[in-house]
Amino acid sequence: MENRVTFITGSAKRIGAHTAKYLHSFGSNIVLHCNESRLEAEKLCIELNQQRAKSAMLVQGDLSNLSNIERVGQQAIDSFGRLDVLINNASSFYPTPIGTINGKDWQSIVGSNMQGPLFLSQYCAKSLAQNFGVIINMVDIHAAKPLKNHTLYCMAKSALTTMTQSLALELAPDIRVNGVAPGAILWPEVQMEEEDKQQILNQIPAQRLGTVQDIAHAIKFMIDASYVSGQIIAVDGGRSISSYTKG
Repeated sequence: MENRVTFITGSAKRIGAHTAKYLHSFGSNIVLHCNESRLEAEKLCIELNQQRAKSAMLVQGDLSNLSNIERVGQQAIDSFGRLDVLINNASSFYPTPIGTINGKDWQSIVGSNMQGPLFLSQYCAKSLAQNFGVIINMVDIHAAKPLKNHTLYCMAKSALTTMTQSLALELAPDIRVNGVAPGAILWPEVQMEEEDKQQILNQIPAQRLGTVQDIAHAIKFMIDASYVSGQIIAVDGGRSISSYTKG
């Protein structure tokens, strides 16, 4: 990772922030991105630069709005004058039961989980190709096994899965494209009932939540694995392939 430049969307908090810290520890320069979480992103940027001077930069913008894509992408490329890795991590996630879906939901969920990654990858492709770059898309195990009341989200992640495989063909051999599909890693920021949490845990053969470090390890592997492209790794404790139910 040393001297590579990694651009991680949605990296102010949670999985994105931890992945930024992890890849930074291997010598990568990091371009952080946020939309509304500016304070958290600035704090992380300062922390990384204190560890290694001039090793982190920050760009801001709503990637569900197409008018922001080129500006954000160009700012990311200009931050260090090159781009080696693009991690499409930014994501909106909340329930959208049928009968309640509106245009705002479409723009937020489809815009961040599918539309944004597509157009940002397209914009950054020329710069990535100059360095035999890598695109990592954060998919979801529910792209294959839909989650009730989350039709928009599952649709968008399913499209992102197909996009990952399609771009792996189209951008080869200069860019490799892969995906990571987390299972239950962190509970959503919205409040969940303890009963609902337990129901999820009962479906996981590993019988526990994963950790943000599990995701960071998988991303690092995908970046380093020079003969792996067009693949989706599920990091979910076996949940996506099992009918396991505890109790």
